[in-house]
This record gives sequence, structure tokens and C-alpha cells, in this order.
Amino acid sequence: MTGEPEPSSAGAQQALALYVHWPFCLSKCPYCDFNSHVRESVDQARWRGALLRELDHFAALLPRATVNSIFFGGGTPSLMPPETAAAVIDGAAARWTLATDAEITLEANPTSTEAARLEDFRTAGVNRVSLGVQALDDDALKFLGRGHDVAEARQAVALAQRIMPRSSFDLIYARPGQTVGAWRDELSEALSFADNHLSLYQLTIEKGTPFWRQARDGAFALPDDDTGRALYDLTQEIMEAAGFAAYEVSNHGRGGDACRHNLAYWRYDDYVGIGPGAHGRIAPAGEGRQATRQHAAPESWLAAVERAGHGTAETRSLDPDEQAREMLMMGLRLAEGVSEARLKGRTGCEPDRVLDRDGLTRLVEAGYLERRDGRLRATAAGRPLLNSLLIELLV
Repeated sequence: MTGEPEPSSAGAQQALALYVHWPFCLSKCPYCDFNSHVRESVDQARWRGALLRELDHFAALLPRATVNSIFFGGGTPSLMPPETAAAVIDGAAARWTLATDAEITLEANPTSTEAARLEDFRTAGVNRVSLGVQALDDDALKFLGRGHDVAEARQAVALAQRIMPRSSFDLIYARPGQTVGAWRDELSEALSFADNHLSLYQLTIEKGTPFWRQARDGAFALPDDDTGRALYDLTQEIMEAAGFAAYEVSNHGRGGDACRHNLAYWRYDDYVGIGPGAHGRIAPAGEGRQATRQHAAPESWLAAVERAGHGTAETRSLDPDEQAREMLMMGLRLAEGVSEARLKGRTGCEPDRVLDRDGLTRLVEAGYLERRDGRLRATAAGRPLLNSLLIELLV
């Protein structure tokens, strides 16, 4: 895992991450509350042009930047033509400085991962693939609404490992009826063919999704809290024994491998978000840090870009206290925690200004947080309870 970057000095090249949202999917998974949409057809040339126009908009705001990572997320960005990915990558390199070792990630579903397309994405400049495998059990995949089976998933992983320099895949656990023993077997199988990175998420029910309605109506129930915690603890035990450090609550890397793009979020670096519903955190020259949000509906975003050159629905200035809270909420997800000196340098806010001192004392004494060597960290016991800890920690 790479070390934390220091804030850029005045006039220096600004370190930047670029997120590109492709909102289209073949079908909507019942657990998904992401900004994803099913469309019968997509005007690919029109969408490619709109992404490049929005790139122009942000390049004008941030003229001196080095892009260290690009992440194509969604939706299912592996459904986009590789030519679109190439145009965006080349566009970023033409407008900014693209780091020679830039990490360029494409999210992909096993159903859209074909050797020819992966080769084309690699030629376009993609050097990392993140596959949405989600389960190594065919019945579980049907329950999750996935369009692939285990055999197809394993074939996609093998292709990604053969073609791409780096790859990762996701699994969802704590599914209805899942036992500790079954998850042990499934995770062990995953480790038998994984590369150096795995993302492991507990299933959560998001309001408004089909799963939310089904769970509300009693169609299924998630494992109880004790089972959920046992599944989490087993995950940490198995991954640590296999050499996959939990560098973030749900992300594990072997040999220091980590998603550098996502580290930019968790470390509160600057990032541009283009495409429908994308968010950003930017600091244009002479202005304070800003939060940006693009129009979520694909057609609304597209119309706005073609009319105004960008699809920004909201730009909001962030005061120092709000920045410090955001940096703590994101950074405490990491095993490394938050450097208090960097927090002050990044936000201009003393950490104690946004920390509830009594709450901090209680959480440290209880063994959920530690504050030493100039860093604030959630402990191994605290990370699975992070949302609750933040409520008590932040004023």
C-alpha cells in the first residue's frame, strides 16, 4: 500500500483521482441502490462526446493536475465500448498530466467479461479489473439476481488475471441462511484462485430496493447480529492467515496491494467525478474545497452537458469543520487511520475541534479506538462498529 501523499504546495501540480460513472446495466440487482439503469439502447457516440465535454469543464477548473488514478464505475462500465474508455483515458492525459504508473480500473460483471473485450480495454489503457463475482454458490447467485453462474465467474476471473496486470473480485456474505461453515468453504475457494486483492462485503438491505420490500414483507431475513459478527470475525481470521491484510473495513490486499483510487477517497484526496450521479471533492485555484454532484438521471445529465458543457447539479463549499468530519469518517475506515497533522494541514481544522472529548475517551478506554503517534485509528474491535462509533465520536 502506498504511503499517504502530503498536501500540494502552492503552484505545484495537484494530485487528482478521476471517477467516471457509466450508469447502464443489463438488469438491476435486487440489493443495489447505486445509480444504475436499464436501457434498451444507448447512443454510444453521444455519450462518449458528453463525457469528454464534462472532462473539459473540470480541466478548466483544475488546470494543473497529475491524475494518479482513473476508475470506471457504475452501473456496468464493461458494457461501454472500449473506444469510450480509450477516449476518456486519452482525454485525461491530454488535459492533465497522467502519471506514468497511473492505476486505471474498470468494474466488470462476469457476464460482460469476454477475452476480446478485455484485450481491447487493456489496449485502451485499463490496467486493473474489479469483477462483481458476489458469490461462489449458484443458488446464492440466483437469489442475488446475478446473470452468471460460478463457472462463468471463475472463467472471467481467469481471463482478467491473464490479460490485466492487476485484478480483484467482490464477494457478498452474511446472506440469508448462510452458515459460518459454508462461508469458510466459500472464502477458502475464493482464495484458491484470487490474485492479490479481494473485496468482501456484508449484505445490507438498502431502503427502496426490491430486497428492502421483500425483507419488510418477511420473504427472507438476514443472519442475526451474533451470526453476522461471527461471519465478520471469520473473514478477518481467514484473510489474515492467508496474508491478505484488511487495509480497509471490507478490502483486503496481499503484499501491500490496495486499490489506489479508493485510497484517494479514504485519505480525503482530491477527486473529480464525471458522468450521471458522480460526486467529487475539488479545490479550484483561489477557492476553498468544494463538493460536486452531477445530475443522477442519465437523460437529465446528458441534456445538461450538451446544453451547458457539464452536468453539475450542485457545487457546495465545505467549511473546515465539515472537511475534518468527512476526513475522519472516511479515514477511520482504514487500518492506518488518520494522521492528525495531515488532517490539520488538509482541512485547516484542529482535530479536537470536531471530536467529542468524552466520547473519544470512552471509545479509547473501551478498546474501540486508539490515539497515539499522532494518529487516530479504529482498532480491529472497533472497525466493524464504525458507524456507531462515529455517532459518538464526532460533534
